[in-house]
Amino acid sequence: MKGFILAAGLGTRLRPFTLQNPKALVPVGGVPMLERVILRMKDEGITKIIINIHHFGEKIIEFLKLNNNFGIDIKISDERDLLRDTGGAILHAATLLSEDDEPVLIHNVDILSDAPLRSIGNDFTESNADAALIVSSRNSSRQLIFTDSFRLCGWHNNKEGIYKPTDMTQERVERQNLQERAFSGIHIIRPKSILAEMERQGRGEVFSIIDFYLEACNKLKIIGTDCSNLSLIDIGKPDTLSQACRLFE
Repeated sequence: MKGFILAAGLGTRLRPFTLQNPKALVPVGGVPMLERVILRMKDEGITKIIINIHHFGEKIIEFLKLNNNFGIDIKISDERDLLRDTGGAILHAATLLSEDDEPVLIHNVDILSDAPLRSIGNDFTESNADAALIVSSRNSSRQLIFTDSFRLCGWHNNKEGIYKPTDMTQERVERQNLQERAFSGIHIIRPKSILAEMERQGRGEVFSIIDFYLEACNKLKIIGTDCSNLSLIDIGKPDTLSQACRLFE
């Protein structure tokens, strides 16, 4: 299994630091969030990582060089010409992702968690799923919806009362005993089947991976991996970044 760190975001909520720096280099307890995710992956046995860049991308390249790529194989997916969102980032990195048939662990740079990445990856390798989304029962304004066998089937914005697809309703969720879980920002894919479906859908350069998964879930096997006791902090917001920094004091 290799890794793909989504590190191209603008980090507008973390200004003023991100007015002059990429979000990926925001320090968490004195250590850039990108470094924490790289070392976490390395500790879990991942030795090949792709990182996408956009906002102040040259500073990420310089940071990696100064740290000798942390002793592992790191390649850059350069999005400095256009920020492509989470799905577009995967499609743009197609050549790097599909060099072999290894599963790819995709990880948002602003997520810190104790998810057991190695064991989740091993389970995925032995499965016949095309993608597995790491989810948990936690408060979130947006929830993914799964069948009782944990196949993805919908999405719910519970603040606005919006469901996707359009035939998904609260009555259907209750009647069919569907399960709502919060997405962690960590998922695993089989690149060849995912990229082939992106091409089949005629996806453009910019699109959300969740929108793609929702359109693809009737054609591909997209499952949820439920980590019930998952501890997770989204460090892309000032309040949660401060919370994370206190953990590393």
